[in-house]
Amino acid sequence: MVSREQIAEAAALIRSGGVVAFPTETVYGLGANALDPAAVNRIYAIKERPKTSPLIVHVSSINMARDLVTNWPDSAELLANAFWPGPLTLVLPKSHKIPSELTAGLDTVGLRMPAHPVALALIEESGLPIAAPSANRFTQLSPTTAQHVADGLGQAVDMILDGGPTEVGIESTVLSLAGSQPILLRPGMVTREAIEAHLGPILLLENTGDAHASPGLHAKHYSPRTPLYLLDPDQPLPTNGAGIYLHWSSPREGAASQAMPHHPAQYAAILYDTLHQVDLVGCDWIAVEAPPAGSAWAGILDRLKRASIR
Repeated sequence: MVSREQIAEAAALIRSGGVVAFPTETVYGLGANALDPAAVNRIYAIKERPKTSPLIVHVSSINMARDLVTNWPDSAELLANAFWPGPLTLVLPKSHKIPSELTAGLDTVGLRMPAHPVALALIEESGLPIAAPSANRFTQLSPTTAQHVADGLGQAVDMILDGGPTEVGIESTVLSLAGSQPILLRPGMVTREAIEAHLGPILLLENTGDAHASPGLHAKHYSPRTPLYLLDPDQPLPTNGAGIYLHWSSPREGAASQAMPHHPAQYAAILYDTLHQVDLVGCDWIAVEAPPAGSAWAGILDRLKRASIR
């Protein structure tokens, strides 16, 4: 349990240019003052993250979000009221308050209100919007516990707030409202259908360009140290050494097996923690049965594809 004193200490660090790891409902974030270019650059340095990958800004209210953009359309108001606090990031034209270091030089910024009491209390106490990508080295597995953060970043972080395991388990859905039509930049557990129920048809991202319009768009991402293979049911298991097979339908001969949940929300909630644990076993490979088709599984499939050996 995070105390008020810990929140106050973490908020003081944020205000002074520090970097604090804290829980959200998706994964643990590596947080710093979103309005301070030097603090933002510390995030990039700690993560060893390329400057072509923008950061998401976390806010504690719709009013705070409106203050960070030049245009807050009716669609943003509609979706914020429907899904915030929650795992949906909205990309909008940024105001002059947002430093270009945070947005990969783009004229847009991604905003979301996290659905976690510790995250919201930290933003409120600091009085600042907080930039916070996942609290891990670039391309590595995202952390869903404070221990994952400590194991991955160690003393590079000024403070870690331990709010227990995260609930959603994978990063937020990212939707751009910066153009004439909404574009789904990154799938997540807020599904395309859920968004379209409010907005009507939306487009899917086709070309990322040099500076990515959303975090999480690099081809290699979310990866355990152990080589991961994403397999259809009819594909053979790897033959190089011993491995572990994560399945949602049935186990296979030739590998130690671990069953995964049939429900997408339950699967997402334990995916990264399962991969963290399997990574510690020291096997030669991890094979994962490709999840079912459909929008409910799209975010999970996206993460597994980027984590896998091709």
